[in-house]
Order: sequence, then C-alpha cells, then structure tokens
Amino acid sequence: DNNNSNLKKRMQKPQPVFNTYSIEMNSAQASVRVYKDIPVWIVEDHHDVLPHIYRAIGSRHLPMKNIKMVHLDSHPDLLIPVNMPADTVFDKEALFSELSIENWIMPVVYAGHLSNVMWLHPYWAQQITEGEHNMFVGKDSSTTTIRVTSKDDYFLSDGLYVPQDQLENKKSLKLNVITVNPVESKPKQEDKSAECPAKRSKLDSASAAKDTGSLPRESVADVDCHLEPAGGSRSTASSTSNGGKAKPSDKSSTCCCSKTEPGSGTDDIKTMLSIIDQTDPYILDIDLDFFSCKNPFKEMYTQEEYNLMQELYSFHKPAEDLDEEELQDCVEKRVRQLEDLEAAFADFVEDDSEETLNRWAANPGMKTLVKLVHSLQSRMESPDYEMVHQAGLTCDYSELPHHISTEEEIDGLMEAVNILLKSLPKPTLVTMSRSSMDDYCPTEQVNSIQNRVLGMLKSLYGSIDIHKEYETQPDSSS
Repeated sequence: DNNNSNLKKRMQKPQPVFNTYSIEMNSAQASVRVYKDIPVWIVEDHHDVLPHIYRAIGSRHLPMKNIKMVHLDSHPDLLIPVNMPADTVFDKEALFSELSIENWIMPVVYAGHLSNVMWLHPYWAQQITEGEHNMFVGKDSSTTTIRVTSKDDYFLSDGLYVPQDQLENKKSLKLNVITVNPVESKPKQEDKSAECPAKRSKLDSASAAKDTGSLPRESVADVDCHLEPAGGSRSTASSTSNGGKAKPSDKSSTCCCSKTEPGSGTDDIKTMLSIIDQTDPYILDIDLDFFSCKNPFKEMYTQEEYNLMQELYSFHKPAEDLDEEELQDCVEKRVRQLEDLEAAFADFVEDDSEETLNRWAANPGMKTLVKLVHSLQSRMESPDYEMVHQAGLTCDYSELPHHISTEEEIDGLMEAVNILLKSLPKPTLVTMSRSSMDDYCPTEQVNSIQNRVLGMLKSLYGSIDIHKEYETQPDSSS
C-alpha cells in the first residue's frame, strides 16, 4: 500500500539526473550565482527536496557552507538516521537512499552545508522547546554515527545525545524555534484604516524597505506581533504531562495589530533578520502540513491500542539537574528500550504465537505487549508489526501533532506567513513538500493549500519558476 510505504518512511532511489553535478567539500567557496526567477521545487515526501538543494549548491546558487534555512513545518524533521555511518554524507547518492521525511536536515548539517535552521511552527506543534538552541553535530567516536550535543527531549528521546568531547569532525548548528500564530481575516479596507492606521502605514513602509535592505525598527515590532514570544508556547507546553503537547488555546483570533509582551515576539523576527542579511542566499522550505496537519497513526489504531503503545514507548524525561554521567545513563537506557522493542516486533513479523509473545513480555517494561498484540490480532488477519513499531516511535514523550485546520485558520496562517516573509529578503530557492500521500497534510486540503501558497509566493516575489516534481516521481510502492 502506497500510504503505508510512505508512513514507514522508505525512500525511493534517487534519479540519475542528480549525478549531473558533484560537491567537493575541500573546494574553494565560489561566488554565488543568482536565479533569474526563484525556483520552487514541489515534492511529495519532504526528504526529496534535498537533491534540489544539492543541485543549487553544485551550480553555485547556494554557497558550499553556512547555508541558512527557514523551515515552516508542523514537524522539526531534525532526527538522525540512527545507524547510518556518519561518512555516508560524503557520498550523496548513498545519503539520499538512507534518508526519510523525519531525518533529512541533520546529515546536511554534518556535511558542512547548513549552519542555521529557523523552525517556524504552528501553535499545535510543540516538539522542541521554544527559543534558541546552539549545539554541535558530529561523528560519535564510539559508534561512528551522527549524534548531537543538544539535551532537548526531542533528541534525548531518540537516544541521539552525546557529550561534546565524544564527537569528531563536529559542526555547529544554531536552531531557532519560533511559533507562528494565525492572524485575523483582513477587515474591510475602510475599517482597516480606521482600526489600525499606524500598523497600515508601517507595513507599507516595511514592504517598501525590504527591497532597499533597510527595514525600519518600528515596523519590525508591528510585523512580528503574530509570532509567539520566546517563552510563550513553552510555558504552556512545559506544564503538560506528555512532554510538550500543549492544549491548543484559541490563537485564531490573534490580531496582527495586537502587541505581544515587550521584548518577546519582536525579538524573534529581529533574530531572523540578524541571521539573514539582505544579501544572504538562503532556503525557504515549506511543508504544507504547516497549515493543516494530521497524525495518520490515529486512524490506523484504536484509542486503546494507541494508549498501550504510549505505555510501551514512554520516555521518562530526565531531571534538569542531572550530571553528565546520569544523562548518558538515561540515553543508554532509552537506546536499549527502543532496540528491544524493535527486535520484538521484528520477531512478531516471523512468528506472533503466544510462545513468542510471552517470551518478550517477560522482559522488564514489556508486559503491555500481550494486550497490544492480542488487540491487533483480533482486528487484523496479519498485523503489520513494522508499522506498529513506527507508530510507537512517534508517541514517546509527546504525540505527533494532529490539527485539521478550518478554512479560516488556514487563511489566518497564510496571512501570518505572508506578513513574515515580507519582512525577510527574497530566498534563493523555495522547496515545498505536500506530505499528502502519507496523510500528514489532509488529502482533501492539500491542493487548495498549495495553490494558496503559490499565489502568496507570486505576490511576494513576482515571477517564480515552479517545478511540480511530485507529478513525475515514480510510485514509491512499486
């Protein structure tokens, strides 16, 4: 089944066209070229944008290193292929064949290309703590795999943390996590002028200034009033019991004329403008599930089964005052837990008899396996145990985001993104993922969202060069 294949995050082999350039890491940084029209590469699975980014590097439209990326998505996509040797990044064809939708960014950081990622997310996505994260990404000297020095739960729960002195060939990454809230539908023109004249004039001046490279300070504050304060969404998320899945508040009524608390949301856009200079080449990356997002596993399993998976795969967040030895012990236990669960479900693919089931259930923390497998067997002739494991991996300290937006909410997010992009320089290229075949972006909404995003990009940047790669990509189930 095509949807299941995508959900398992399997990638089809890259096409031969990607062999038309090569990237040498030791080559001199050549002068960057400029596209006549900004290319917009639209793919289905998010990791399939990477060959187009590499092509832009190879053609010198993007620099070889220190690339910046604005990443709009309901998911961070910042995990790492757990067992992939770090040196795989230096063979791009081998790299492309290893990547999936959730782990395509960090290998590019380790390869030395990306140095700044700004993850802009809707309020319902709370996987990583809000604010600025500075970390190293390098080769773990003990396993030769890619690991990170961030202690955020997002990385700890996948067993990806190692101390800095354990990394070789490390690269620095600055990650900025920023919430984007929808803004109200535009009022009638005469009401708009009366309600918020200062805002209107400052937006006009901001739009004019972006082409000259000088955005007035006062317009930055107004343009950014729809961005969540650096501590705002975290304070909501951190009080929840499931590690950051905040209960959505009613953000859709947030007016772009309203002010955030002093020194909060305004600082986020100032940070972005301090990272991206007016002449900097950068990538604008958009996953359409930013605007409306489903957790496809919710429709595959009953609520009881989902609860049992949450119990099996639960990650007990470490205390904030753990010393280095305790932190590494926490990571090692988590790695063993995930390896045991993977091995158990791999065994069930071959033999899910009571004998096999009871043997695994006898292990510490795995008693729940019996009830889960019995429930699956009662509903399915042959349960897809590999899929069950993939689903379990998504419900550790928080669930996958699930928020099917109304048309009004989509409009509000479109306006918020439009205002934000007006304050930034033009990107070098735009990459876009539909994420609909695996049901992360609702199939009944994806075409409408895509058309609206393309319309917004045309209004912002004029003529754009659209490539609908998803129409020519072979079926990944074949």
